[in-house]
Amino acid sequence: MQRTLRLLAIFAGLCATTGALAQKYPVRPVKIMVGFSAGGPVDVVARIVADRLSNKLGQAFVVENRAGANGMIAAEGVARAEGDGYTMLACNSSTITLNRTLFKDIRYDPEKDFAPLTTVVSAPLVLVVNPENPKTANINSVADLVAAAKAAPGALAYGSGGNGNLAHLAMELLSQKAGVKMIHVPYRGGAASEVGILAQEVLAVFDPLSAVPLVKAGKLRALAVSSAERLPALPDVPTVAEAGYPGFDISFWVGFFMPKATPAPTLEMLHREIVAAANDPTAQERLGSQGVVSVLSPADYAAKIAKETRELAEVVAAADIKAE
Repeated sequence: MQRTLRLLAIFAGLCATTGALAQKYPVRPVKIMVGFSAGGPVDVVARIVADRLSNKLGQAFVVENRAGANGMIAAEGVARAEGDGYTMLACNSSTITLNRTLFKDIRYDPEKDFAPLTTVVSAPLVLVVNPENPKTANINSVADLVAAAKAAPGALAYGSGGNGNLAHLAMELLSQKAGVKMIHVPYRGGAASEVGILAQEVLAVFDPLSAVPLVKAGKLRALAVSSAERLPALPDVPTVAEAGYPGFDISFWVGFFMPKATPAPTLEMLHREIVAAANDPTAQERLGSQGVVSVLSPADYAAKIAKETRELAEVVAAADIKAE
């Protein structure tokens, strides 16, 4: 009897110790891997969240930049990391939904290797034309743009920040839904495509949020936004879906992931704390420069990823898009 009681006491002590250790997470610094250079959207969001997590959880959350291969270097590193809660991935939508479609040598599986935590910001694209371009003088809506493209099949050019990037796919999706064909002019980045449309080199561009000040200044004319909901900064500009193409929803987002084997309690706690960080008024003010604050449950995040991956793969296949 006494031996049994001693064993029960030892077992209870072990359980209490294990529980205490679990509750103490994190007990050492946590690495947040970012597959892009410092100062870019993913890096900025990661550092804002890292500051909040460090202050709240009492351990340093350290951002490590491993730029290259459209985020694949950092993603592969996290996919191969131990699922102990001490390696996190901050990435954009392309790293998760596009790379597996565009690149044959991808060495991670977004679905099998990662546990999604939440998105933090979502940045829709703005479909714009140059009001000073004579060719767009009468283009004031998506319907006008589609009509112009139908009147000159394969003759009108649009720009994007590069072959296979989100702006390219957004215009290809619109073209496929509208049944039109336009010429794609890939620039070296979103800023360069913005210069291109201002110089009247192309007719239209799905521009990032950097276009908003130019729209408000009258230098660009916004026809629609690519997200399912209107952009608060441009409340009078309809969505592409509202303009006649239901279901159209493409946005650049930044979110967080852990290795798939990470324990459920750790995932739940990190999700909760990242959401709290995104909803903090001070953090929201800083995050607003990168997009619209948008958080999802892990289940909704996984569903969003599956939907976007499927839809973008269909666009890539239909347009026969090859990665540069």
